[in-house]
Amino acid sequence: MKELREEDEIFGFDGYSEVNIKEEIIKYLLYWKWFILSIVISLSFAYFYLRYTTPLYSASSYIMIKDNLDAGISDELKAVSDLGIVGTSSTNNPDNEVFIITSRKIIGRMVDSLELNIRYFTEGSIIKSENYKDSSVKIQFLVKDSLYHNLNTSFIISYFDKNTFILKNNEGEIEKKGGFNEVVEHPLLGTFKVLKNINSIENFKSLQDVFVVIQPRKWVVDSYKSKIQVTAVDKKSSVLNLKVTNAVKLKAENILDELVNQYNLDAALDKNLVSIKTKDFIEERLQSVGLELGVIQDNLKEYKSKFGISGFFKENEIAIESISENKNIITELTIQLSLINWAQLEISKQLELDEVLPTNIGVSDIITTNSIEKFNRLVLEKYRLERIAGDKNPNLIAITNEIKVAKQNLKSNLGNLEKSIKIQLKKFTSEGKINNDKVSEIPFIERGMIDIVRQKDIYSELYSYLLKKKEELAISLAVTVPNAKIIDVAYSSDTPVSPQKNIIYLSAFIFGLLVSLLSIYIKLSLDTKIHVRKDIESNLKVPFLGDIPNSEAKGSLVIKNNVRTSVAEAFRLLRTNLNFILPKTNNFEKGKMIFITSTISGEGKSFVSINLAASLGLTGKKVLLLGMDLRAPKINNYLEIPDQKGVTNFILDDTLSLENIKFRIPEVANVDFISSGLIPPNPSELLLNDRAKFLFEAVKQEYDYVIVDTAPISLVTDTLLIAKYADMFLYVVRANHLDKRMLIVPKTLYKEDRLPNMAIVLNGTDIKRGYGYGYGYVQKEEKSFYKKLF
Repeated sequence: MKELREEDEIFGFDGYSEVNIKEEIIKYLLYWKWFILSIVISLSFAYFYLRYTTPLYSASSYIMIKDNLDAGISDELKAVSDLGIVGTSSTNNPDNEVFIITSRKIIGRMVDSLELNIRYFTEGSIIKSENYKDSSVKIQFLVKDSLYHNLNTSFIISYFDKNTFILKNNEGEIEKKGGFNEVVEHPLLGTFKVLKNINSIENFKSLQDVFVVIQPRKWVVDSYKSKIQVTAVDKKSSVLNLKVTNAVKLKAENILDELVNQYNLDAALDKNLVSIKTKDFIEERLQSVGLELGVIQDNLKEYKSKFGISGFFKENEIAIESISENKNIITELTIQLSLINWAQLEISKQLELDEVLPTNIGVSDIITTNSIEKFNRLVLEKYRLERIAGDKNPNLIAITNEIKVAKQNLKSNLGNLEKSIKIQLKKFTSEGKINNDKVSEIPFIERGMIDIVRQKDIYSELYSYLLKKKEELAISLAVTVPNAKIIDVAYSSDTPVSPQKNIIYLSAFIFGLLVSLLSIYIKLSLDTKIHVRKDIESNLKVPFLGDIPNSEAKGSLVIKNNVRTSVAEAFRLLRTNLNFILPKTNNFEKGKMIFITSTISGEGKSFVSINLAASLGLTGKKVLLLGMDLRAPKINNYLEIPDQKGVTNFILDDTLSLENIKFRIPEVANVDFISSGLIPPNPSELLLNDRAKFLFEAVKQEYDYVIVDTAPISLVTDTLLIAKYADMFLYVVRANHLDKRMLIVPKTLYKEDRLPNMAIVLNGTDIKRGYGYGYGYVQKEEKSFYKKLF
């Protein structure tokens, strides 16, 4: 538990955390170049995406579904209502019509009509673009069979000359050569023609190759079934909004217009089903009645020729008129009975198949007529439900039950009507017999003629009646009302709906911002290095003497006379702060021993030692820089001078004096240097030698300041062996280099007081992270453009 508490102290886990928003923002703003780079890259990707993505346009149209049940007979049919035309009424549920419009049958007919399974492309400057109506060629298949509907291929058509084309595969290999408007046989494509879609070709070589793509019909139908959207503008409204998106605006508009057209054609076919059935029946009856009428007319002609009859006698006209009136009634009743008998026969056949029945067949009974109309309406509704609903659909089951009831009612009505007409016919036949008795004296020849004329009148009346009904049905078929009223034809705007530039660029900007934020967050979260003074002060309660910023200058010696860079000012400030840390002495004591060490190698203790010595030398004091890192000496390398005798040589050779190992360099005034010398095999034992003690005592008496560059303290014990000679220790910590967990080393040394008068110096800091020096009065270092940018 003690180790955990110490670890928490190292990382500043004191039970609570305070978040300084300003510091957090500054922490992220230090990486402003990351934000710019990430946003620029993201916007670049967005730019190329928009440049190479085919824009999609949305087309929409509005239609209104007519409710036939509420409207009754249509306005168009009211103009001919005096002819006895009865419209078939049915209710159109907008929800059901949405399913019908988007059904595979309607969409398939639209695809076939517009030939959407064949597309034409030309190579553009960036991508291939589709030529919907303005393609220079068009493929016309002569046989549209199952092979045609399942084709899944693509090929290239090139111009050979004005009248000849070349068919190539996708690899550019020539497969066929033929003439325009000529029949071409192909083993894969079948029989087709290549038509020129332009009137003349002046320079055929300038025309681009046409890429033809043919897809299976079912794929295209499925594709548009998912793309076409049909919605009601309101729950209680029968107005529908149709939408579709496509890369070609005209194509999108044509798709919606043709879809509505095919829907209306399908609805008209349903509405005309009853009329077509009735028309077929009337044409069949006209043919049979015409034959019978022709036979009767021939008999009448022969009868008159045989007996030389040209007209009736005046005295018989009154009797004949009475008989004729009675016979007219009998004729009408006979016609009615004939029609009812036929209707019963046809109904018996068609009721078993649930097919619609002919209407307007001449039955005068309004109840029977209404029963037929109701039955037809139920059958048509059943047809519509079977397209969009399953066998278990409750509405379909209810309609089926209603049809069964309507069947029974219709049979019962026809049976009752037949009995009623038979009773009337029997009555008028009896009355006719009485009238015939009155004219019994009429000669036999004239009576025979009357019989023939009566038959002729009956069939003539029936033939005229059937001709009238045929014309009525023709008018009814000609004025069929469309099921959907077009409110707005398909229209598409010039602005693409996808991709939307503003949204894409905004998304790219936000994405680039988030990526950089996330990257920086991960970097900071995984970063355990020391960067600024706060990282040390929050984990160590050791005096902080100063921090040294990074230097852009060449060489290790950064402090010279009249140099005002931020690094030079930092060492001057460090020199000033030493007076507050060093122990107070009287004027007779000399030689302040300042030891400089670090936790690990590479933290810049030799760099700090050299420049601190140079800074103290600028004040006119006598300074010595003593290299006591016997294992990895760096002073000679930093000063760029050859190796020479030093501390190791002095300790091992009693004949050497201090003057034999000291040296100076012209760049640094008032500073003597003693290097480490040869690298010994046993540096720890060497530092315990009496000559080492003599060395420290001698230099302390001769110099005002002695700067001692020692070995890293966490790696070897060399520094601890000579720590007793120090007046103070400068513990160098390098920013962006030392792990925070390694602060346990100086923390322990300070707590156990193993390094006298210890203070921390932070080396290699970034001025932007911490605080600068000179407050704007320091001399700025010149940087190259590359360094300014990165």
